[in-house]
Amino acid sequence: MSEKKQRLPLAPFERILKDAGAKRVSKSAMKEFAIVIEGMSDGIAQDAVKFAKHAGRKTVTGEDIRLVKRQ
Repeated sequence: MSEKKQRLPLAPFERILKDAGAKRVSKSAMKEFAIVIEGMSDGIAQDAVKFAKHAGRKTVTGEDIRLVKRQ
């Protein structure tokens, strides 16, 4: 298991896994999925902040998030 601590509630991650077709989801799977997704989200957030700063803004916009996705 990863060393990072999961920060968000587990229920939304269980819903995502079930929406993807899982019949049942273990608590350890929900926790690990949360840690992985939060790690990916951290990277997206950091890059979006860089885009905003590069554009001379303090506010991160939806366009900044879309630009990160295009990378």
